[in-house]
Amino acid sequence: MKKGFLIFLIALGANSIAQTKATGNVVEYFGKEKITTTAEGNVLYNFITGYTLASDKRTGTLFNGQDPVAWQYAVGKFVNPNKQKGDWQPIEVDSVGVFSRKEMKSAFLFTEYNSPKEQIALLETTGGTRTYINGLPHEGDHYDFGYTLIPFKLRKGVNEFIYTKGRFGRVKSKIIIPSKSIQFTKRDLTLPDVINGEKDEKWASIRIINATERELKNLVITTKLSSGETAKYATDAIMPLFVRKVKFKVPAAKENFTGELKMEITLTDKNGKVIDKTEITIQQRSATVHHERTFLSKVDNSVQYYSVAPALESGPKALILSVHGASVEARNQARAYKQKDWATIVAATNRRPFGFNWEDWGRIDALEVLAEAKKVFNTIPAQTYLTGHSMGGHGTWFLGTTYPDKFAAIAPCASYPDISTYGSDKGDEMHDMFKAFDPIKRSANSGRIKSIIQNLKQSGVYILHGDADSTVPISQVREMRQILGTFHPNFCYYEYPGGEHWYGDHSVDWFPIFEFFKRQTIPTNKEVKAIDFHTATPAVSSTDYWLKLQQQIYPFEFSNIDAKIVKGQITIKTENVAIMELDLVSLDLKGEITININDQTLKTAADKKAILALKDKKWDFINEINTAEKYAERQGGFKFAFNNNVVFVYATGGSASEREWYLNRARFDAETFYYRGNGSIDVISDKEFSLEKYKDRNVIIYGNASNNSAWKLLLKNSPIQIDNQQVKIDSKVLKGDDLAAYFVVPRNDSKTAMIGVVAGTSEKGMKATWANNYISGITGFPDVMIFKADLLLNGLPNMKVSGFFDNEWSAKTLEFYN
Repeated sequence: MKKGFLIFLIALGANSIAQTKATGNVVEYFGKEKITTTAEGNVLYNFITGYTLASDKRTGTLFNGQDPVAWQYAVGKFVNPNKQKGDWQPIEVDSVGVFSRKEMKSAFLFTEYNSPKEQIALLETTGGTRTYINGLPHEGDHYDFGYTLIPFKLRKGVNEFIYTKGRFGRVKSKIIIPSKSIQFTKRDLTLPDVINGEKDEKWASIRIINATERELKNLVITTKLSSGETAKYATDAIMPLFVRKVKFKVPAAKENFTGELKMEITLTDKNGKVIDKTEITIQQRSATVHHERTFLSKVDNSVQYYSVAPALESGPKALILSVHGASVEARNQARAYKQKDWATIVAATNRRPFGFNWEDWGRIDALEVLAEAKKVFNTIPAQTYLTGHSMGGHGTWFLGTTYPDKFAAIAPCASYPDISTYGSDKGDEMHDMFKAFDPIKRSANSGRIKSIIQNLKQSGVYILHGDADSTVPISQVREMRQILGTFHPNFCYYEYPGGEHWYGDHSVDWFPIFEFFKRQTIPTNKEVKAIDFHTATPAVSSTDYWLKLQQQIYPFEFSNIDAKIVKGQITIKTENVAIMELDLVSLDLKGEITININDQTLKTAADKKAILALKDKKWDFINEINTAEKYAERQGGFKFAFNNNVVFVYATGGSASEREWYLNRARFDAETFYYRGNGSIDVISDKEFSLEKYKDRNVIIYGNASNNSAWKLLLKNSPIQIDNQQVKIDSKVLKGDDLAAYFVVPRNDSKTAMIGVVAGTSEKGMKATWANNYISGITGFPDVMIFKADLLLNGLPNMKVSGFFDNEWSAKTLEFYN
């Protein structure tokens, strides 16, 4: 089965409305209704004719970068099909106004509008993955949710719109004249339930349309429940021509009540002038029934939600984390489970019904929900479990193997282990053809479950799969049963007779799973006498009970620490380990202990943490971690820069084209992170940036040393320097006006923060950074990638430099290609 079909996987749902959408093994929506009406303004124009251009049907999970239309824009070769048709073929909408012919599943779509005047409008699209408006990229609506509203300036005369292929092979598009230049839109709210008896205000978020060319600051959102309670919050700034999902507070209710509440939301400026007002419905519920809760994510300070099936009995209980499948809402996930007397079940969101395949930011969401639920429900730490269905079954394999000390047992349902082996596509084949680009494959190693499967020997495993599942073939888990059978002492396997991908709530709410869970507990550190820990990078997974990997010899190659305690002596064998820690205090050992590591003997006191470092092939103790080097809390991998309350900083120097493009490039990434990850990013100009105001936060720089003034504050000592003529890497110089770069370096004024760079030389190089799929799950991006604009057309052969900085963050280990 092709990876492109992953998005169709059913995960699960609890209510009859969602389940009626299922046809055999496949659904498109499961608990989320598509938005089909426009309340934000008046329709100026519905697109009804256009042209299609065939593209390759296959895409890989790793970086590929090819986009022939983006290449044409970058090098100035795009020609409007109305002027020169070439390979473009005419197309018209169907009877319901949708471009939907079969070729749409693997084609670009071009439309145009001839405007009699210049004005600000909204582009509303459904179905395309990415949209180019007059040559500038914007995020599309490839999940077909109907969320997309893009503020833009209509030119007087011809305006060009290109939509890249979407998941469902259909696109509908129209131009809207907004009823207000600044307004709320009720599309895609994130809301908590008002919980009876709880006195704290809850976080929520709503989108604000900024259809102006100025930044909006000092906005205040006031909320008022129909029961009279109010809350006020000074919310986030919104960049020009942008729709941002911003935070606000929901007041606690004074009186207990069950049912719907009306909530009035008012937007005012700093002087109290009302800008817009709307009313929404929110639920008030008891904490003893299924409900939704919200929290602020540390990734971007955005509001995320999770759903709860609370334990039937009060007091500390077990905690079960459930991870949903593709297209499933967490609220439906939780409601597939009947409440248990002994455990609270929480369903994380992966930040979206599709999200990030439970890798990357989906992984972080799962961990954040786990931590939040432990705090809110005061659960029993030793009784923590993990389960999930379909894509969530993959998430169960991934999270369970990646964090072996967090779960007493896991239960993947209708699952597949590795996405990389769930089909075969051109993008991955290309990496095999060009061995020089191994760093790109290595940077995705953290998702290779079969390579770290030994971690599961510490946890119980229950595998459930329908033997008639045609969405995820039974062969996926039969292979896992065979692998586990070679080493695992504590797993169960059951094939449900006649079971398709979804065969009712018992596809997940399977009684034997929970009986199996009850028999498993997480041991304390001092009870663990043997650890066999595998990881691809400490940036994702660094700890296993009393072990912590701080630094690898070769970044993103697999590491292994095999450690045993026998009669007070610790024996360790390592592979690809440069620095590691032992939490000796938690082991409750006495006096002096002996550590035999790779046949070398060391001695230390048992009442302190031991940090062991490998230097010149010999191990020795060090007193502390050098945070200027790579260590567990700050590693490489370009995608890891998009974390830690990240802020985007765009260039305001250079030519008018540079200023327009880098502003839009930051906007595009913010749009993408919103759409794919329910994100809300602070986007500012380089003139607004200061080290103190944005202290200890990750920063993404859009621009180079010639045009972004924040460069000299953050990157003056970077081993990579870029201006409009060249890329300089230490003493090596790459010259050209068509070079693009992504790289990540540490922020020198912080022990944890990182700086990501999206930059190019001159206009071609600047536009070559279009080759973006870094804000997506499971794609691999090493520390550094520098490539020519022709990569957009030809793919990886036009890569010039890629690889990982060494542990001192120097460029000595980067790979250069002709």
